[in-house]
Amino acid sequence: MFDDADNRPRPQGQHQIGQDLSALSVSDLGERIEVLRREIARLEEDRRRKQASQEAARAAFKF
Repeated sequence: MFDDADNRPRPQGQHQIGQDLSALSVSDLGERIEVLRREIARLEEDRRRKQASQEAARAAFKF
């Protein structure tokens, strides 16, 4: 009968790379983008920390 987007079941769970996005609303997509941006920032910070640790170890054991 009526195609009411507000009555469609909302996708649940975490975002998976490559997943079908057709069921997500503009708002849902915005939320996913923000989640992924925060995750990227977290990954970059951890990489920076590990790189600093590696550099410190190299400097300490340099002959």
